[in-house]
Amino acid sequence: MPEIWFTPLMALLLLAFSSAVRSCPPSDLVALLAFKSVLRESHGGIFNSWTGTDCCRNWRGVSCDRNSRRVAEISLRAGPVYTTFEKPYRPDYMSGYISPEICKLTHLSSLIITDWHGISGELPRCISSLSYLRIIDLSGNRISGTLPADIGKLRQLNLLSAADNLIAGEIPATLTSLTGLTHLDLRNNKISGPIPQKLGQLQMLSRALLSGNQISGPIPVSICHIYRLVDLDLSNNHLSGPIPEALGRMAVLSTLKLDTNRLSGSIPASLFGSSISELNLSHNMLEGSIPDTFGGSCYFTLLDLSYNNLKGPIPKSMSSASYIGYVEFSHNHLCGPIPSAYSNTDASSFAYNDCLCGKPLKAC
Repeated sequence: MPEIWFTPLMALLLLAFSSAVRSCPPSDLVALLAFKSVLRESHGGIFNSWTGTDCCRNWRGVSCDRNSRRVAEISLRAGPVYTTFEKPYRPDYMSGYISPEICKLTHLSSLIITDWHGISGELPRCISSLSYLRIIDLSGNRISGTLPADIGKLRQLNLLSAADNLIAGEIPATLTSLTGLTHLDLRNNKISGPIPQKLGQLQMLSRALLSGNQISGPIPVSICHIYRLVDLDLSNNHLSGPIPEALGRMAVLSTLKLDTNRLSGSIPASLFGSSISELNLSHNMLEGSIPDTFGGSCYFTLLDLSYNNLKGPIPKSMSSASYIGYVEFSHNHLCGPIPSAYSNTDASSFAYNDCLCGKPLKAC
């Protein structure tokens, strides 16, 4: 067999060929440059690194699949940067909008564009075609419009966060098809309409954060069937109707925030013998008495029942709770002695009731 001699020219050609094979495809490069072209940084920084033809190498915020070299992740986070002793600061500001050209990155699995406060426009409808997406986090911007009606096509989605934006319209009914979703955060938008009745189909969901919107209608009982749900925040909306009793029978629910709504009826007794440790039912239209079902299993870091229409006494069984940290019963129609275990609580926690007495208020 004849020997093969490598000349310097051949070595350069092989190196160039190897580099081309390992770089990102031209189609992904073009899509990224189009995505970049409609965004502006105030001082430069991230996009200064977007140079050359290999978007898989040293492009800040871009990651590629090791095997296919297709763009798999866009992660553009503004901060804030937290330290132990210093206040958080924001390193930059970005404006513009999210170009539909991003949908040409067909292998994208993670889209994170957070806390820039200047990115506006609508979320491209075509985002629902990116079947590999597992993470969408667009929180902390000024994105408007509505969520895509066919968002349920993203069957691999684990995290959907669009908190602190200007998104309006209703929660798409197809969202309940995202059976792998573990984290849903749509706080502080302009979302209206009801919570989808079939939200309970999201059996993997551990956090459902929908506060600070204009959501109306009842709390769907199906939510109580989400076994893994730890945090449920529906506060600061227009919800009405009763509090589902089954919420108190959820296995791992730890935080339940229903404050500042239009909820009515009585407080389910089940909430006081549950795993809930942070319970806020304030600023509603709840009636009846406080359930006398406190016991050694009750452990509340926060219990806020203020600004309702509750009547009757504060239950004596409250003294037998394992722990109750912050308590707030003000602005109701409660009457009778305050349990002695709370004599050192701030008086404002019991103020503006009909006839509560005893420390920290006036003597009975």
